Amino acid sequence: MRTLKYAILGLLNQKEMTGYDLMKQFESTLCEFWSAKHSQIYPELKKLTEEGSVAYKTEPSDNGAEKKIYHITEEGRRDFIDWLSSETKPQPTPKDISRLKIFFCNCLPAEDRKFLLEDQLHKHSSRLKHLRNNQTKFTAVPDSEADEFGDYLVLMGAIMREEMVIEWLRKCLALLG
Repeated sequence: MRTLKYAILGLLNQKEMTGYDLMKQFESTLCEFWSAKHSQIYPELKKLTEEGSVAYKTEPSDNGAEKKIYHITEEGRRDFIDWLSSETKPQPTPKDISRLKIFFCNCLPAEDRKFLLEDQLHKHSSRLKHLRNNQTKFTAVPDSEADEFGDYLVLMGAIMREEMVIEWLRKCLALLG
């Protein structure tokens, strides 16, 4: 399954965008749970255009060259909604190098174990601060029909995840004594 296809269709279902705009969405809004590189987005847009799921119009850009503004077609919207409505199986647990290191931390001297945990606590606290800052774009809980409702839900989940990891790391540090 080409999941990137559906991520792009979903974004274009919200509004028309250039390839650059799509890339910026992956770097900002989607980056907490999905990633795609420039080298993946543009070939996928080409495939989607060839398949008839996406179309584009050209407009002059600020630098004089033409830019393509992509939009989802009715065929693309039907495909996207079918995918969105289909069953999703649980995903395998993602690999986490920091947890693997914590798993083996008993091989380290006590001060290095403490440093490992404190370093992770600092990094997750920074990530939580970043997520809470992202949350400021919402002045209230969006209506469940609004385009940004899903963004709100995923951001809320990311904040809760980081809060849980921070609580776990604090308990780990407390066990060190």
